[in-house]
Amino acid sequence: NLERMESSIVKNPKPKHLQKILQIKRDLLLLRRSVWPHMEILGKLKDEEYENIHSETKRFIRDCHDHSVQIIDMAETYRDVSIGLQDLYMSSISNKMNEVMKVLTIIATIFIPLSFVTGLYGMNFVNMPEIQWQWGYPFAWGIMIGMVIIMIIYFKRKRWM
Repeated sequence: NLERMESSIVKNPKPKHLQKILQIKRDLLLLRRSVWPHMEILGKLKDEEYENIHSETKRFIRDCHDHSVQIIDMAETYRDVSIGLQDLYMSSISNKMNEVMKVLTIIATIFIPLSFVTGLYGMNFVNMPEIQWQWGYPFAWGIMIGMVIIMIIYFKRKRWM
């Protein structure tokens, strides 16, 4: 499950992945808490001599103790993997958000100078020579389109787009 989830998170992280990771971490913690007391009891039974425990039973106890140690080790390993998956999920979400912010920043950077030019020409001053000029309106459009083209070329050269 954890390995399948890793490739799924890399491709397209979704909130359900985080919920699943947290559920797995809770299950692993519960497993560890359940097995730990058994391991301690089996360790005492294995190490100390009791007259009621036969040698064949002692061998079975050693085997059970080894299995409980392996279970706890596996639970710890999978817990570490799940923590890594949680970090991967967070960084994938962060990368997606960075891409969205990059697009929004580029759009805002293009429209801020355009807003300045339209605000400047929207002030209705009489003594603006371009307003009385026959080509004033196309000239303002040319300035704005030119600024957009220059910014797009600049962004592409910087590899921001």
